[in-house]
Amino acid sequence: MTTTTAAARTQTLDVPGATITYDVRRNEASTQPPLFLLGSPMAAAGFGTLAGHFADRTLITYDPRGSERSTKADPSTESTPQQHAEDIHAVIQAVGLGPVDIFATSGGAVNTLALVAGHPDDVRTLVAHEPPIASILPDSQNAKAAIRAISRSYEEGGFGKGMAHFIAVVAYQGEFPDGFADQPGPDPAMFGMPAGDDGSRTDVMLHQNIITCTHYEPDFDALRAASTRIIPAAGNEAGTMANRGAHEVARRLGLHVADFPSGHGGFLGGEYGQHGEPDAFAARLREVLEG
Repeated sequence: MTTTTAAARTQTLDVPGATITYDVRRNEASTQPPLFLLGSPMAAAGFGTLAGHFADRTLITYDPRGSERSTKADPSTESTPQQHAEDIHAVIQAVGLGPVDIFATSGGAVNTLALVAGHPDDVRTLVAHEPPIASILPDSQNAKAAIRAISRSYEEGGFGKGMAHFIAVVAYQGEFPDGFADQPGPDPAMFGMPAGDDGSRTDVMLHQNIITCTHYEPDFDALRAASTRIIPAAGNEAGTMANRGAHEVARRLGLHVADFPSGHGGFLGGEYGQHGEPDAFAARLREVLEG
């Protein structure tokens, strides 16, 4: 199925266990590879501001399986980085303009590390921005336990409690100490979130992705052997799990971290009610891609 809105051509693609929605904004005059902007579970709607800075290139965005316009056959199941990687590969193949450049943030950075390990010919340059990979940190056992505590809060108390606990964990700076995961999560009211429980347990982040994403272990041998230029990237919120994840990926691959302005959502220009430094962020991304 194909629909057209403004300059974006929106299509759907059936993949095992899901239907993926993606957008292509073609620039026929561009001589550069397409630029794929993606996150997880953040969908295409989160990249509107950033996309506006790259109108000189063909742009691809998509909604990960289970998120916003992309559906999942069984939303009660978890999604793995390998599944997301195959979805991204399928989109790149369907667009037919590869290899592409990719800016991937958060869980999207994790998923594209899996993509490059399995399909290196898909990607010319990968900017992997703040992948929250707890499994590779020096304090991996405590970091993974902290993530599992978020999941418990969600499964036992619903969205508000799970999300409040999530905010507390991802904002924590430094290595997680022993016993951190045993501490109760904060009151949802501290973040303006409901304490009630509607009984659902299919949230795309708190149920479908949080464990599999953060517990994923990249295939560093395959990444080292890949033809793809990999650029780990991090913002200025030093010490958070996602920021530390970027630095650890760089260390494992023998690479330098590209410093980006603002924090984890530095590219946002009001999407989802969040504001970073999108102008400076886009300028830095262009510099890194062209370097």
